[in-house]
Amino acid sequence: MRYLLIVAAFLFLHGTARSQASASSLNFVEYQKSFPRSGDAWKRKEDTLMKQFQAKNLKWPFKFMYVRSFKYDSKLEVWVKSEYTEKFQLFKTYKVCALAGTLGPKRMMGDFQVPEGLYYINEFNPRSNYHLSLGLNYPNASDKILSDSLQPGGDIYIHGSCVTTGCIPVNDDQIEELYVLASLARGQGQDFIPVHIFPIQFNNQKSVDYLTKYLRDYPEYKMMTEELKDVYEYFNRTQQIPVVSVNKKGNYRMENEMPPLVEKDAKPVKKKRPARVVEEYTGEIAGVVNTLPVFPGGNQEFQSFIDKLSSEMSEHLEEGQTKTYVMMEFVIDSAGATHAVKVLKGGNDEINHRLAEAFEKMPRWSPAIRLEKKVAVKLKQSIFIEK
Repeated sequence: MRYLLIVAAFLFLHGTARSQASASSLNFVEYQKSFPRSGDAWKRKEDTLMKQFQAKNLKWPFKFMYVRSFKYDSKLEVWVKSEYTEKFQLFKTYKVCALAGTLGPKRMMGDFQVPEGLYYINEFNPRSNYHLSLGLNYPNASDKILSDSLQPGGDIYIHGSCVTTGCIPVNDDQIEELYVLASLARGQGQDFIPVHIFPIQFNNQKSVDYLTKYLRDYPEYKMMTEELKDVYEYFNRTQQIPVVSVNKKGNYRMENEMPPLVEKDAKPVKKKRPARVVEEYTGEIAGVVNTLPVFPGGNQEFQSFIDKLSSEMSEHLEEGQTKTYVMMEFVIDSAGATHAVKVLKGGNDEINHRLAEAFEKMPRWSPAIRLEKKVAVKLKQSIFIEK
């Protein structure tokens, strides 16, 4: 075969998650309730979870559960649905309360790394040393190829107690909810509950910037991040889990075709403004003057004009741009008219066009005076813009 199918994704999407729970599956919930710790969790959490589902117009009991965890963002999402053909809906986002290691996959025992990749829950531990825990099938098919062949490590869990040496820890209250939800999904017949661990939340610009910087130092990690980003993006566009395979080199390969962005997900594309044509001033410009030109109303009015522009331009700062200095240059001729407005530095395309238009529309100034004659003079003005 060209690919080794990841069993979790394949079985989940092709029928192992049964629409009708078997007797043994139903008994799974009762089995979990028979343990003191998980049984107490069911008593405390079942009613409140039902009410939370009701408040979000989600059906209880649900049949399918999907978990996404984001290492850098320290978040864990739980998505649910009631029928195979339905789209997943976000139930809740939990805070991951501790992090071991750095970005990048787990590759050997003792590296304290949280794995990154596509996994599923393969163990329910109601007697965990960390309150309650849900085991993950690390090493998966990819890890077995790419990790240390003798000591890849193991025992990776989502667990309570808020401590970790390479797992995904939450507090005890949160693990009780997660344990009950996963038990319910398992009891409804979902044998393989997918848990996808991503390095970052790819729609968070701050996280993307951090990953970009990280990849400059570790370029060998880029391919894997792109593979996982495809899985993340596919789910964001469809609210369905893609079929993913692992090739002989251990790389993830998504078998589904990436659907186009729907309008609500697409970022608006700003139309690029045509380049401004700046007509150079061809008249004589005085290098030294006795009196500088004066804005109508004096310097105080000109400062008010600049302050107003600064405030108006702040809404046109681009994503990730919190402030900018713009240096303007312009000529006031011997009649007080404005010519040759230029942006020398700073700003952005939108801000620079708007500032240039505003300067070109300035009312006539009182012109500069040199040896009792009105003369043209070139001026510069800086504008500070901040959100």
